[in-house]
Amino acid sequence: MKSFVRFIAAAALTVAGATGALAQAKEWKEIRIGTEGAYPPYNNLNAKKELEGFEIDYGNLLCEKMKVKCTWVVQDWDGIIPALQANKYDVIFAGMNATDERKKQVDFTAVYSKTPIWMIGPKTIKSDDVSPAALKGKSVGAQGSTIHANFLEKFYKDSDIRLYPTQEEANLDLLNGRLDYIVADALALADFLKGKGKDCCRKIAEVKRDDAIHGPGVAGAVRKSDVALKEMISKAIAETMADGSHKKLEDKWFKYE
Repeated sequence: MKSFVRFIAAAALTVAGATGALAQAKEWKEIRIGTEGAYPPYNNLNAKKELEGFEIDYGNLLCEKMKVKCTWVVQDWDGIIPALQANKYDVIFAGMNATDERKKQVDFTAVYSKTPIWMIGPKTIKSDDVSPAALKGKSVGAQGSTIHANFLEKFYKDSDIRLYPTQEEANLDLLNGRLDYIVADALALADFLKGKGKDCCRKIAEVKRDDAIHGPGVAGAVRKSDVALKEMISKAIAETMADGSHKKLEDKWFKYE
């Protein structure tokens, strides 16, 4: 297994079996997909301002399975759910974990990714203790409006919590010595440690998941009224798990042991 990703194929297949007539209630010929474009290797804008990443390839694959046209819309993370509700696009693929808190606003498709959570810091940090007591007074960063921000606000109240509009901004502050630690998805941080952060920083520890905060994994978010779309996407996710096409994209984008 090349990546940290653990997939819930059985659950996806169960969802697929429940689609029935509901998934056929509305005929979708085109699906607009919202993404952040700033969270590699899930989604990112490259030097040519073109979207790339696992979720970009995977979203296009799902649209092929569903025989619909895909169009992509880039949206800042802070407004990504409000823009969905405002009909700017139809589904979000943006490394979004299907938490109970978000389920108050949107519905989620079957889970298609689940990664561990890391805390990283400068190589000069010798201790691997990342307990709240050990990090008292230390600056700890995360992207705002994420499960990681919620995690810090719940357990690290005595730390100097710093929230950033994008993961890249948090990474740059760590790189430039303005931040002591970062907490985020392992895949996103591994991507940073293999690139810009390879000389400065290291993985300090894996963070224990809190189910109430972190949820079951990453899934597509849709409006609560679009039940048929949710079921159609979940069915396509199950098909990619079964035929191996999901794993091919995993192997392409998640190249970390």
